[in-house]
Amino acid sequence: MKVHPKGDQSLPLTGVFATRSPTRPNPIGVTVVRLLRRHKNVLEVRGLDALNGTPVLDIKPYIPTHDSVNDATIPQWLR
Repeated sequence: MKVHPKGDQSLPLTGVFATRSPTRPNPIGVTVVRLLRRHKNVLEVRGLDALNGTPVLDIKPYIPTHDSVNDATIPQWLR
């Protein structure tokens, strides 16, 4: 699947997994959030970009040495 990034027809067709297109074949997303508090099995977080009622499939700790990419680059069309 390919889309024009940002819906801009002047930008080249790009693989859907290389974009943040909402038109994706898989409905699974990944988000880094700040944990504000925990009460028993309820977590309160800040920064979750999901709709109410969206199931959470997994929770992992953020480990900077594993979860950040120091030499990450972005494509020209995103600049």
